[in-house]
Amino acid sequence: MHSLGKPRPLVACALALLPLAALGLTTPANAATTITVASDGSGSYTTIQAAIAAAPSGAIINIKPGTYRGQVSIPSGKSGLTLRGMTGTATDVVITGNAPASTAGTSGSATVLNMAKNTTVNGVTIANTYDRHDSQALALYAGGDRQVYRNVRLLGYQDTFLSWGGTGSSQVRQYVYKSYIEGAVDFIYGNGALVVDSTTIRSLDRGSANNGYITAAATSSSNRYGILITRSTLVSSAAPRTVALGRCWHAGGAADAIGQVLVRESTLGAHIRQAGAWQDMGGFSWKTCRFSEYNNTGAGAGAGAGTGDRPLMSSATAANYTAQKYLAGSDGWNPVQ
Repeated sequence: MHSLGKPRPLVACALALLPLAALGLTTPANAATTITVASDGSGSYTTIQAAIAAAPSGAIINIKPGTYRGQVSIPSGKSGLTLRGMTGTATDVVITGNAPASTAGTSGSATVLNMAKNTTVNGVTIANTYDRHDSQALALYAGGDRQVYRNVRLLGYQDTFLSWGGTGSSQVRQYVYKSYIEGAVDFIYGNGALVVDSTTIRSLDRGSANNGYITAAATSSSNRYGILITRSTLVSSAAPRTVALGRCWHAGGAADAIGQVLVRESTLGAHIRQAGAWQDMGGFSWKTCRFSEYNNTGAGAGAGAGTGDRPLMSSATAANYTAQKYLAGSDGWNPVQ
């Protein structure tokens, strides 16, 4: 005769019928999905794109060391994804391509095309190795709102990093922190509200009296904030006074693309021009845009700063041009560290 065991207390039976959430517990289903990518086959997928295709919104994609070739596209429907290099060393995980816009189009040339909201990318290198002078060739096209890039390396030549929210006053926001951005021509550009914070920005040496332009902002006149470079270091092996801080990009000839750029509390190397630090573009004078500096140091922040050629922002105005202000929008977003 088999024993039926002791009867369960009524309280225990009642608790067993309650959902875990009512007891303050979490189910595995409530945790973020984690996916591992490894080019050597030791993960769930061998390509980042395959992992993105399989991932639900909000998933974490861990990427093992390796070189991953070809475009990575994060569509707008994949919000909240995190792409994370597993070692925390950006040089260990390299996403690379070499497509130029002349054949692939602007978005098609981007090694990473990120159109999703609320994404985070951490601990990777994103490179476009097409380095001829005849075409755009993007490393990163950031087209979604509330994107964060930490400890990333963005490598390109012309148009390395585009922040773009579409035409008109629509604006996306991105925050780049403790990273590295490299290029020669207009390599940080677009119409988004973009903050580049505590980052090394390297201008490549073209071996010319004109060694290029760091920014090309096309901020809509209806938007107060455009590109902010703050607490960063601008470096180059180029000859002294041959690199401009930026030029005025009226995208598509739009008269209302009144670019806004502020370089503040950063260290500027000797490669930065004293005269001509801001340049005209496409027949539009740089004075049609909103360019300024605040409290910079270094050889490139020398005698020219504060003249009509290099406008300085006042302390009173600068109080309203902080990283937090650029990114707050209408929802108070604040990823600033």
